[in-house]
Amino acid sequence: MDKKIIFNHDDLISDFGINANIGDENNKIIKENELENKLKSPLYNTKVTCPVCENVFNALTVKSSAYRMINKDSDFFIRYSLINPYFYDVWVCNSCGYAAMRSDFNTLRTIEIEQVSKLITSKWRGRTYPKIYDIHIAIERYKLSLLNYIVINAKSSKMAINCLKLAWMYRLLETENAKKLELKYLDQALERLKDAYYVEAFPLYGLDKYNIMYLIGELNRRTGHANDSLIWFSSVITTPEVKESLKRLARDMKDLIKKDEFKNKNSSSVSTENLKCSENNFDEEISTKKSSFLSKLFKR
Repeated sequence: MDKKIIFNHDDLISDFGINANIGDENNKIIKENELENKLKSPLYNTKVTCPVCENVFNALTVKSSAYRMINKDSDFFIRYSLINPYFYDVWVCNSCGYAAMRSDFNTLRTIEIEQVSKLITSKWRGRTYPKIYDIHIAIERYKLSLLNYIVINAKSSKMAINCLKLAWMYRLLETENAKKLELKYLDQALERLKDAYYVEAFPLYGLDKYNIMYLIGELNRRTGHANDSLIWFSSVITTPEVKESLKRLARDMKDLIKKDEFKNKNSSSVSTENLKCSENNFDEEISTKKSSFLSKLFKR
């Protein structure tokens, strides 16, 4: 296998790349205005050192003060106005192809670094992203992150949250095909989250045991597994330690299931099997499908 890395970098031009004479008052004013605009920007650069190749790069980060929440969906997806911080949650090293959600980026073990070098870097071509990310770039980066998690055989919780956030991104697209893909990744998130619930220590990505119980119930509901959903919601409601706000949310979702069942009692239930993807097919699709967007980032 050809081990040569192919780079495809565009020239990066800084907003502050114009040299000016220190004594030039006009240029001084321009620089001050540029600095003021930069400070007002919701984005800033974070210096990151890649744990795989030790390349130092800038990762775009959203200022917490720029978050403007509109509302929250029942599976904890927060909808934002102005700028969406989910778009910037994945860090990508353009030198070697390593990608992960930022909370996981520096947590690689030696064996995992070797796997990324062998299976990702050896085929990596790379690309340069624009200064502002849109939904399609966010989806691409979450898929690249997920590919890395699969390659290193990451914990179930990591793949679960990655799949969940991918599903959320497809939800934002609001097309028929996107709805199918949303269900697909919700189903993958559900299976991995159940695995994590039984074998991993809490909290998981800031969620305690009871929030995970509720989330498993809600993902079951959204993917058409009403009976399983009711079991998980009932466990949340009957556990004394659970906060009342979470119990109330679980009751609301149980009521919603019952209303849907009543509404559809005379119609045949719709199967979701055609929207589900087995783990083997799921992994194979991401890692080998030549026509997918990932083939653009790797040399064949």
